[in-house]
Amino acid sequence: MSSTSYFTASSSSTPSSPQRIHDVFLSFRGEDTGFTFTDHLYKALVGRGIRTFRDGKIGRGEGVAPELLKVIEESRYSVIVFSENYAHSRRCLDELVKTMECQKDLGQAVIPIFYHVDPSNVRKQRGSFGEAFAGYEENWKDKIPRWRTALTGAANLPGWHLRHGQ
Repeated sequence: MSSTSYFTASSSSTPSSPQRIHDVFLSFRGEDTGFTFTDHLYKALVGRGIRTFRDGKIGRGEGVAPELLKVIEESRYSVIVFSENYAHSRRCLDELVKTMECQKDLGQAVIPIFYHVDPSNVRKQRGSFGEAFAGYEENWKDKIPRWRTALTGAANLPGWHLRHGQ
């Protein structure tokens, strides 16, 4: 078998690999950074010709719409902007779980940005991240282990730590 036919055969036999429609999926808590840092980051990426998706319309509310899960799968990279109140959004945490699944299962690159938060607070769910989880203990026990694993995994990745004054 020639190498050309091998790659053709192997490519056609991997239907689980999604078509990459977006270069970057940008995840953030809108109330924290949507009109400041994340808006500038989005404009910079698009200005460089990078196909970037940021959610502004799909299934607003706490749950993650199936369309948004598909967008995450169809992206080459996910950039996660962790901010002070990121963990107070169950929707953000659910997006993060999906993103980390795509990293593991599809090889998607994940780049964390720690916007005025200490990466160790994200990793260990301390500070505002710990406060958010204290509020989830009663009603969201089934999701908490996945959220914690996703936060820890993302915080262990190489990324950028932006402190106040930077």
